[in-house]
Amino acid sequence: MIRSIVTGGAGFVGSHLSDFLIARGHQVTCLDNLITGKKENIAHLLSNKNFKFIKTDVSRTLPILPKAQYVFHLASPASPVGYQTYSIETILTNSIGTQRLLDYCRKSKAKFLFASTSEVYGDPKVHPQKESYWGNVNSFGPRSCYDESKRLGEALVYEYIHKFKVDGRLVRIFNTYGPRLNEEDGRVVSNFITQALTGKAVTIYGSGTQTRSFCYVSDLVDGLWRAISKSATRGNVFNLGNPAETTIRQFAANVLKLCAGPNVKIVRKPLPQDDPIRRKPDISKAKKTLGWSPRVSLNEGLGLTIDWYRGRI
Repeated sequence: MIRSIVTGGAGFVGSHLSDFLIARGHQVTCLDNLITGKKENIAHLLSNKNFKFIKTDVSRTLPILPKAQYVFHLASPASPVGYQTYSIETILTNSIGTQRLLDYCRKSKAKFLFASTSEVYGDPKVHPQKESYWGNVNSFGPRSCYDESKRLGEALVYEYIHKFKVDGRLVRIFNTYGPRLNEEDGRVVSNFITQALTGKAVTIYGSGTQTRSFCYVSDLVDGLWRAISKSATRGNVFNLGNPAETTIRQFAANVLKLCAGPNVKIVRKPLPQDDPIRRKPDISKAKKTLGWSPRVSLNEGLGLTIDWYRGRI
């Protein structure tokens, strides 16, 4: 029996990854302290004999864990609302929590995947962003608790790979969306959809000409699995995201059309400090090494996501 550990397993991405692994016959141990994750995301798995949920904070202590072949470290608030509310917890999860899990992998010989973020590129001066780009990040600002702790987590992975021969790799996740994305987390997808479905004014920060690239969650999960399971991925960094770039203004119009809410007003507010102007992944490395590229179109993914939100609003 293949055993996997998923930290942050009750979160948006973690719960979908748990589904993916269970469907492939893994025994999954899910660790989550539920500060931003939700037990309802994994409610359908709790009765599954191959799934075990442990409420714990990986930055404080690790429970006694089974010997696993794979460890996916996804724990950490990931939205601005989440990581700014739980800023210290975010820093500790991505630093001390990462070290604790790396120590576990060092002893158990498990493969380790650290879920980093496109935020390590900051407000990039290189476009699109390749894994070799060092970034343009403010280390002393409202986003630094997330950006810099992810960069520190990357540094820890590097050291454990090179000093202790841990079988580690990291992925830098770009904007991801889909069912179970918390409607109150302040991200552009959840904001636009909930505002459009409830008839509220859609809020665009800044001019709306800033760009993002949106990847559907099933595509991301497939990439996470390939990154840890494919041969010759130890010590590698992979961008995972959809390179189809769109402006925020175009994205808002698309959401309104799919929500049948063209008469919803659009209001503009100032752009938050350190919010990146352009964001688009170069995924040529993931294509070549992992054989991975996104398959779900934006309209298809948004349709599935909007249907899920309709059932909740």
